[in-house]
Formats: sequence, structure tokens, C-alpha cells
Amino acid sequence: MQTLIRVPNVIFKTRVRDESVEGDNPFRWQDTSTDDIFAGKRVVVFSLPGAFTPTCSSNHLPRYDELYEEFQAQGVDDIVCVSVNDAFVMFKWGKEIGNKNITLLPDGNGEFTRKMGMLVDKSNLGFGMRSWRYSMIVNDGEIEKMFIEPDFADNCPTDPFEVSDADTMLAYLKGAESQGVTEPRLAFVG
Repeated sequence: MQTLIRVPNVIFKTRVRDESVEGDNPFRWQDTSTDDIFAGKRVVVFSLPGAFTPTCSSNHLPRYDELYEEFQAQGVDDIVCVSVNDAFVMFKWGKEIGNKNITLLPDGNGEFTRKMGMLVDKSNLGFGMRSWRYSMIVNDGEIEKMFIEPDFADNCPTDPFEVSDADTMLAYLKGAESQGVTEPRLAFVG
């Protein structure tokens, strides 16, 4: 695992709503670059193993969504959730969770995650290659601070969730001590 100064340069395959597309599915493919996401902005990024999974769905995403305005008050322009899932899965997951504010960024091929040094094998769970859980604050493409969950390893028997949570990141931005992970925001049904 290497320490990066800047986020890696990649192209994400995203789907965006386009009213000019006729039919029941008014979306089109759009290539989105890291510059599109980070250039000239202060962005909080959190990455998780997968959409529709227990901790990701009950706490990780919902808590960032819940605290969105508090992050904005700290000078954050956007909050981005990255997962090694495709655009269709990320869209449906956000809809199911009731996400209102967080940009769900599909890293379907795992390229961004791999270049971040955060791609791990989760074959022990039947997931294949996925992202390790982490969060970071990125200022105009430069990584200001990262919080990486402990026990980083392939086929880790646990799923640590201690420092990549919304409350830890918000405490950092406020210059305060983190009080730790809050209770789950939603019940997981899966």
C-alpha cells in the first residue's frame, strides 16, 4: 500500500439522466474523469466493499448522507462514495437506501481502487476483488488526509469499520476529536 499525494487519473463509466433519451430509461453513458470530480473542489471520498451489503447500507452511506449539510458548512463541495460495482448497481442501491446528497461513483473495473492501492481480494466472501474501506479529503486533486481501516489484507476475516465513517471525517474537518462510529442509521434487510 503506497502513500499517494494526488488521486489517480482514471475515467469512470457512469450513467446520467438525459431527458433527450426517450423511453422508460432516460439515461445515457458518460465518461467522467477524476478531473471532472476533483479539479478546483474540496471533496470527501469514502470507499466501501459493496452496494447492498450490511455495514455499507445501514451506516456508511446513510450517515454521510445525513451529515451532508454539516460537511458543506466545513467547506466541502461534494461527497463521493466509491465502490467496485457497476453504474446500474450503484444507481439502484442509492434509490433503495434513499440517498439524496452523495455522489455514487461506480468503479466497475476497480481501476481507481487499484491505483489507490486499496484493491483487496474478498473471495472468502464470494465478492472477488473489492475496495478496502477508507475515506479521504481531496483538495483540487491532492489528498489532504486519509483514514484507512485497520487489518488491511486480502480475505480479511472481519470487516473493520472504525475510522472511515462520516463522524470521524467530520471531526477531522472541525479540528475535533472523533467520538467514534455512531449506531447504524438504517436497518439492513438483505
